[in-house]
Amino acid sequence: MSSTKQLIEGFARFREKHFSQDDALFRELVEQGQTPKTLVVACCDARVDPALILDCAPGDLFVVRNVANLVPPAENQGHYHGTSAALEFGVRKLNVEHIVVLGHAHCGGIHALMAGDVQKEDAFISEWMGIADAAREQVNRECLATDDAERQRACEQQAILVSLNNLMTFPWIRGRVEQGTLALHGWYFDIEHGELLGYNATACQFEVL
Repeated sequence: MSSTKQLIEGFARFREKHFSQDDALFRELVEQGQTPKTLVVACCDARVDPALILDCAPGDLFVVRNVANLVPPAENQGHYHGTSAALEFGVRKLNVEHIVVLGHAHCGGIHALMAGDVQKEDAFISEWMGIADAAREQVNRECLATDDAERQRACEQQAILVSLNNLMTFPWIRGRVEQGTLALHGWYFDIEHGELLGYNATACQFEVL
C-alpha cells in the first residue's frame, strides 16, 4: 500500500465482502459484542499482522501491538499504561483464556537494542526498549554465537520470555494462570522461512508448531 487512495479502495472491497446482505458476521459482533478467547501481544512491525498470520476472522483475537511486542512489569508509578490497560481489559473484562506473546524475526526494536542504536534523544523508544535489557544481557553473557543475526534471533526469543515473566507480575493474570483458567504462550514468527515456533518450557527451547 502506497497511498490513502489504495486504502480507501481496500475498504470498499472489505465492505463488499463483509457488509453484503448475506453476511451476518458484523451484525452478530455488534449484537453480541466481542468474545475473543485469545489475546495476542504483537509487534507493530508492518510485516507482522497477527490476524493475517494466524488466518483469523474479525472478532477472533484481542490484539495489543507495540514496539517489539514487549510486556512491561506491573507497576503504577507512570501516568499512562497502554499495554497494561489492554491486558487488564482482555483478562478481567473479556475473560480471555489464552495470552500469546508473538515475537518475530528481524525485529527493528531488538536490532537497535542489540546494536546499541537506541538513542537517548528517542526518549519514548529508549525507555520502552529498556524492558528487554535483561534479554540482551543474557544473550551477551550466554550466547556463544558470533554471528550478529544469530545473536539477534536469540535476543528476539529471549525477549518473549521476559514478557512472559512480566505477565506473571500482574496479580489478576497470575491468579488465573494458577487456577488453570488462563494459559500463557510464547510464539515466534520466522518471516524468512514461514515458520511459527512455540516455546517449550520443558525443553527450554523454541520448537516448530
